[in-house]
Amino acid sequence: MSTPSDRRTYRDPSLPSTASAITVVRVELMAVRLPLRRSFATSSHRKDHLDHILVKLTDQDGAEGWGECASPSHPYYGPETFSSCWSALRDYFAPALIGERWDHPEELETVWRRIRGNLFARAALDTACWDLYAQHGNRSLASALGGSAEHVEAGVSLGIEESIGELLNQVEDHVGQGYRRIKLKIAPGWDVAPVAAVRARFPDTPLQVDANAAYSSTVEHRTVMRALDTMALRMIEQPFATDDLLAHAELQRELTTPICLDESITSASTAHTALSLGAAKIINIKVSRLGGLTEARRVHDLCARSGIPVWCGGMHEFGVGRAANLAVAALPGFTLPGDISGSDRYFTADILSSPITATRGRVRVPSAAGLGVTIDRDAVRTHLLDQMSVTQ
Repeated sequence: MSTPSDRRTYRDPSLPSTASAITVVRVELMAVRLPLRRSFATSSHRKDHLDHILVKLTDQDGAEGWGECASPSHPYYGPETFSSCWSALRDYFAPALIGERWDHPEELETVWRRIRGNLFARAALDTACWDLYAQHGNRSLASALGGSAEHVEAGVSLGIEESIGELLNQVEDHVGQGYRRIKLKIAPGWDVAPVAAVRARFPDTPLQVDANAAYSSTVEHRTVMRALDTMALRMIEQPFATDDLLAHAELQRELTTPICLDESITSASTAHTALSLGAAKIINIKVSRLGGLTEARRVHDLCARSGIPVWCGGMHEFGVGRAANLAVAALPGFTLPGDISGSDRYFTADILSSPITATRGRVRVPSAAGLGVTIDRDAVRTHLLDQMSVTQ
């Protein structure tokens, strides 16, 4: 199996690194709240709005690069929160970036090397730097990353509902909209019965489940996994704790259904360890969880060399983060539908002038320079909670 150190060189000889080295002279942080169309529940909690941090970089020529920190507000998915990310961006990442000259986003790893963890915060700046880099080369972010797909197949993630009947209504609605697969959130007490009901009603619909590490490696919970194994699922995502790779490996040997890892994969190194142990047959790549596009592409390349399919997970991103997800999902190894449904699936209004939409289960990859989307500044101001700037 290839190791994470087997890294390609991404400098395109037909395109200079940049016309001139990039120097970020200003970092703006904007806390933005968007209400959800309907509340969304996972194994840990229910939410009716999202607070994310938008990052805007300005370079020496006045060009702007945008990124999004899509960290949850509470430490249930992972250890980071909205508050911790705001602090990390304000006090560490932004000051370290200001005034640094760089030609390629990968160089910034040396700028931030002393800052441990804080991957959601790091992802926002990494994405914004990639946006600037692609704009300087006058090409799309997808192209700058090495992707060529014009459209990506989109699945939809459905939360835990009040009743099985309501869940069936939600599945029927989204199958009718043409989404290419349905993902169901599960938790102890909400697993076998609702999944069996969906499978019985929709026998031919690609279906997968996501536990968000809600189960433990007990006889009772393994019995649940074996029951789910009979339901022709595409995958069972992250059943056990994030650091329990051996339990995932043991479970994978017991099941026919592929195990997919999400929270466990925080770098190309952890992905390599998980695959070496046989803990998963599929990897969920999330830009936010991996600290940005730089590491997300490394995990993609590792999995491609190892013959492991990947798909693009989501954190209910606003339009900026969703555009970044589309760019990375244009890479050739993303062979499974991702959680990149249209913005209108979750929000009544997004922060883009032209919201990202899905048509019959497919979403167009932006082709304009950089992220390829236009920020609606009025919408940002309307939903703004707080803002601040970091300069030299």
